[in-house]
Amino acid sequence: MVLQILFIALTAFAVYWFSKNAGKIRRNILLGRDIDRSDRSSERWMTMVKVAFGQTKMAARPVPFIFHFLIYAGFIIINLEVLEIIIDGAFGTHRVFAPLLGGLYNFLIGSFEFLALGVWLACVIFFARRNIVKLKRFSGTEMTAWPKSDANYILITEILLMSAFLIMNAADFKLQQLNISHYIQAGAFPISGLLVNLLPSDAHGLELIERSCWWFHILGILAFLNYVPYSKHFHIFLAFPNTYFSNLEAKGRFTNMTSVTNEVKAMLDPSFVPDASVAPGRFGAKDVQDLTWKQLMDAYTCTECGRCTSVCPANQTGKLLSPRKIMMDTRDRLTEVGLNIDKNGKDATDDKALLDNYISREELWACTSCNACTEACPVNIDPLSIIVDMRRYLVMEESAAPSSLNAMQTNIETNGAPWKFSPSDRANWTQSN
Repeated sequence: MVLQILFIALTAFAVYWFSKNAGKIRRNILLGRDIDRSDRSSERWMTMVKVAFGQTKMAARPVPFIFHFLIYAGFIIINLEVLEIIIDGAFGTHRVFAPLLGGLYNFLIGSFEFLALGVWLACVIFFARRNIVKLKRFSGTEMTAWPKSDANYILITEILLMSAFLIMNAADFKLQQLNISHYIQAGAFPISGLLVNLLPSDAHGLELIERSCWWFHILGILAFLNYVPYSKHFHIFLAFPNTYFSNLEAKGRFTNMTSVTNEVKAMLDPSFVPDASVAPGRFGAKDVQDLTWKQLMDAYTCTECGRCTSVCPANQTGKLLSPRKIMMDTRDRLTEVGLNIDKNGKDATDDKALLDNYISREELWACTSCNACTEACPVNIDPLSIIVDMRRYLVMEESAAPSSLNAMQTNIETNGAPWKFSPSDRANWTQSN
């Protein structure tokens, strides 16, 4: 009974703490400007099913897709077994689903073991890709000690959890063979059964191993749950809503600012009466509060996989821009703003901004607006929209566009084209001898 109370208390505290931190992330996301993504619901559901559930964009790179799918499937399906562990821990039972499911239970446990082995192998391979092979995609100026460690912590944790799961089952299986009371005859153990001969033969030692692995497995899961809000791995929760709220318009289509549109309409039509409820606001984005809540959700959904940066033509030619860094900087700045609110209240401000303090102007103007980053992202994150909004601020609020761009805009204004030639001279090339 003492262990049951301890288990319930630890589980309740873990769920409470996770909910508290998840609530802060939700608060931070809602600091962004409003944007309507409630249209075309059927298309949104299909996008979510294909991209988040079906992992279709991951398939562009088949090898990591296969191993990531093993981890993804294992995470979802093995959690059914975690549900049984939670019930057993709360009520002092053992394999509570076995009598209810009958022969199906053996099939499920056997399937879980194959999945656990797949997850174990996939994590080992991913760990080797990062730390032994050292793929270029996992490096970069933004990939400092913490992002690299974060990925390794998760992979090591998954390896340990799957190892504990299989060793627990192996000890359980051997205890069943010894007809020890409380260890009912249930489950199939095609993988952990191979480990039985490595375990001691005495019941006391086996029970100690089984219980130790049981507690390590469930406490590891609860610890992982509360580590996730501080990690890039929060994408396991946000990938589904983030893909549901994807931009369904044509890629590269720029949005119009209502306040600017109203001003232009008023100039063209003196009888036009603009909507007084539309506040002018800031043109473009200087800080995270100027971005939309969807752009901020993108930042928290970023997996730091580097696919965006690996296909960025600006990055490939040695320019400073890295779309992954844009997303990581946005998330870091948003986290900083949230911590400041926690410490000093909702109206707290500081002397920092996303522009200049995190993202440099050189990075913004290096972007070619090709949308390769958005196309490559496995969860439909859109770094380009953040870059464009920050450029808008530079041009419309600070008049700080590069000289080449200013010259082009002047030519368009005076000549109706990006070139400096008068419209009357455009056809002169046809008169050459």
